[in-house]
Amino acid sequence: MENALVPELLRGRVFSFLIGYFLGCILTGEITARVLTGKSASEIGRSGNPGMANIMENLGFVPGICTLAGDLLKCIAAVFLARRWFSGSIGDAAALYAAAGCIVGHDYPFWRKFNGGKGVASSCIGFFLIEPLSGAVSVLSGLAVVLFTKYLCLGGAAIPVVFTLLLVLEGHMEKAAVIGLIAVISVTKHSDILLIPGGTCPKTDVPAAIRKKFGRKNVQK
Repeated sequence: MENALVPELLRGRVFSFLIGYFLGCILTGEITARVLTGKSASEIGRSGNPGMANIMENLGFVPGICTLAGDLLKCIAAVFLARRWFSGSIGDAAALYAAAGCIVGHDYPFWRKFNGGKGVASSCIGFFLIEPLSGAVSVLSGLAVVLFTKYLCLGGAAIPVVFTLLLVLEGHMEKAAVIGLIAVISVTKHSDILLIPGGTCPKTDVPAAIRKKFGRKNVQK
């Protein structure tokens, strides 16, 4: 009986991951960039990243929000489908592997030669769906890092690292192992971190940028 159960548990995890991966491969920033400019997101901005920050900085507030919404919704959809089809057999692991798959798909989309984004938005919503309280704490911790240091890359990498540590403290070892791998990917993707010691990593004053953005609109009115 136990031997028959193992393939079912493995199958649920694999299919949950695949659901997440293929939905994660839908890069909203890439779609937005091509619709508005006819160019790939890789040709836009300094980073060429198909994520909200790059799209918003170079194409505007609304395109950036659209990119964010798409990246959040694809992870929500992946978790919803995995839970619907596999939670009966693998429980909470359905959300875990679907969210992890979505982040990996966003970071390494097969159709783009495995060159994707950094998966911050998908990570934020995915972690919240896996463990709401710990996920929220992780996201707020990443935001605090950005506000304190002004390094977006450091905040983005901090979110999965903090989430992994919290999962370990809570005794969720399978979740911690999977998210730990996501944390390694995230740190690798945020390669600008290596520029911090030399003082060449770009800084972003988020509150100032928001005030400037909306202040400019008010002046125009």
